[in-house]
Amino acid sequence: MIAAWTSRHTLLTLLSLSVPEALLHAQEPGQINSPDQTFTSADGSTVIYPAAFFAPYSPVSVTDMLDRIPGVSVGGGGGGRGLGTGGDLLINGQRIAGKDNSPREQLDRIAAREVERIEIIRGTSAELDVRGSGQVVNVVLTESDSRSSTQIELVGRLNHDDTAEAGASLSHSRQIGGLQALFNLESRPNYENRQYNETQYDALRNQIGTLSETNIRDQDIYEFSGNMSYRIGEQSMQFNVLFSDFSHPRYISRQFDDRLEDEDTDYDFENWEVGGDYGIAFENGHRAQLLFVATDQSRDYIRERFDVDAADNRNKSLYTESNQRTRERIVQGNYNMPLTDAQDIRLGLERAVTRLDSSLFIGSRSTDEPVSDRYGGLSPRPLLSNPGTTVEETRYEAFVFHNWTLNDRMTLESSLLYENSEIAQSGNVTNSRRFDFLRPSLDYRFNFTDSMQLRATVSKGVSQLSFSAFAATANNNDREQNANAGNPELEPQEETRFEVGLEYRLPADSGVVNSRIFFRDIKNYIGKINATTNPAQPLSAEGNVGPATRWGIFNDASLRLGFVGLPDAIVSAELNIFDSEITNPFLGSKERINRRGEAELGFRHDVTALRLSYGFDYRYPFHGGEYDIDIRTITRNDRQPSLNLFVSKVFFDDLTVRLESDNTLDDYECRQRQRFEPTTVNGFLDRIEESCSSRFRRLTLRVQSTF
Repeated sequence: MIAAWTSRHTLLTLLSLSVPEALLHAQEPGQINSPDQTFTSADGSTVIYPAAFFAPYSPVSVTDMLDRIPGVSVGGGGGGRGLGTGGDLLINGQRIAGKDNSPREQLDRIAAREVERIEIIRGTSAELDVRGSGQVVNVVLTESDSRSSTQIELVGRLNHDDTAEAGASLSHSRQIGGLQALFNLESRPNYENRQYNETQYDALRNQIGTLSETNIRDQDIYEFSGNMSYRIGEQSMQFNVLFSDFSHPRYISRQFDDRLEDEDTDYDFENWEVGGDYGIAFENGHRAQLLFVATDQSRDYIRERFDVDAADNRNKSLYTESNQRTRERIVQGNYNMPLTDAQDIRLGLERAVTRLDSSLFIGSRSTDEPVSDRYGGLSPRPLLSNPGTTVEETRYEAFVFHNWTLNDRMTLESSLLYENSEIAQSGNVTNSRRFDFLRPSLDYRFNFTDSMQLRATVSKGVSQLSFSAFAATANNNDREQNANAGNPELEPQEETRFEVGLEYRLPADSGVVNSRIFFRDIKNYIGKINATTNPAQPLSAEGNVGPATRWGIFNDASLRLGFVGLPDAIVSAELNIFDSEITNPFLGSKERINRRGEAELGFRHDVTALRLSYGFDYRYPFHGGEYDIDIRTITRNDRQPSLNLFVSKVFFDDLTVRLESDNTLDDYECRQRQRFEPTTVNGFLDRIEESCSSRFRRLTLRVQSTF
């Protein structure tokens, strides 16, 4: 039920069906001293921030409001298997039926003045539209017969090479009775000039060459999105639409010791999505919902490499054309009903059809094949190419969730999902396979007090396969290895997850401290395997390597600095440490499959008297020897510390000017790559390449206003 502020003492009353009633019972009259204070629901599971709490900070958007709440981290939407039931963000108690078009993308577009309150939901409930999250953020908008707002943002960016770029966004929100609509049109600059320097050594560490590379991405991202919802009585409807264009050219120039090489790439990336849902609540407490999503994504590009002589004549040496179109159609129905006063159950069924059409054409000067216009006027590389492959999956997922309030301090949510799918492939390979999986989970929460909560979860997970790995794909990470082989026998990765976490919320909303320990037992880990069919052309592919394990600990804290006289300053810190192990299929050695972790320190201070904010975010990655081992290379990538700064000022009540310094330390990414001949399995070390690259710092000026 949607709760609203009414009458004296700002009581919570029930207005409609957007927010679960059980989670929003407020404290009794007299327990709230002021409407600008935060408070906790009667069962301690929800922390509520009224709009008046944020007024001293002059926020423009919902994102600005969330920045003032300690311990809040909202993930994105999209990705994953179908629609599912996961997520950590609701708007008016509802999630958006979308994958790329997610509620997270809307937070910058919703004006702060339209928000009635923000709720941090720490408990589980059968009435929530999302399940299994550590905490859920619910943004409740103000109820009104009629309202509208328009938000404009202008963006200017200066890059290290003195290239200036500009962008803008326009958002309009309107409510007329039960109809609400939000539309956004955006042009986002995304230029990058990455400088790359490499030194090459032989096996004895004698320098044998150098390489200097300039890699320029000349990109502007264009996006249109819309969300419309309508509520009448006990029924609600939503419709969402998204269109994005990421197309751009990329130019690369490489200077070796004795030669010059250029690359031109023309990327054509587009994506559209429509989605919606219909929900109805019955008088007996039962609820039904129907959701659908349709997506269509095209990712095509042509890359041409040229040798450049002293007279600047360009002689084509490599042609790569990659085409991928992915379409997905999903529909889900679910039904929720109470069993007792303390127990609820949700039943659901989802059907998803995903189809990928792909092709890859690689031509070069290094073969004896006759030249072909289809391969850019060069000789075809048939072992590396994919003239056309179609992969289609039809998947059914049935699920049941049971939510049980054991007592006023404990809840237990259990679920069981059954998944049945068929994957059919046609093209160079004709293949069809069926898969069946059971995915149980348990989520137990115990409130020691209203401020301290223990959470323990056990669950079974199944990965979504990347259909592009079923056929040959271009390798854009290694200039000497132009393609990866396909693997039509690839199977989903399964893992059993164990996690225990403890959260403590400090008194008077002065901060949050979290710690989580996890362990992952992985079956059929997806990594690189040997896919060579011709010894003269060693190839690798994505494949099921075998069992693996991951473990680690997440620690984070977010504190208001009132104890040192800065109540409007928040300092946040993270310390995350991971480890993992797998037997590498090429070397037979025990290797790590993920990074070691990182430390992060953030700071934000709002000088409310001046309507000024400033802060920073510093990240320090831990290096620990994780390697990407391939058929011919062993690669280690290391990131360096990074620092982002910002300062923001509000003018004339509704005009915000924000200056950002991104990558202030000229953060480098460094790599060591060892090349073996003929392979890492049975060859010798031929060359060592040590390189670092950076796009360097850039300055961004944002001017935002709402009217």
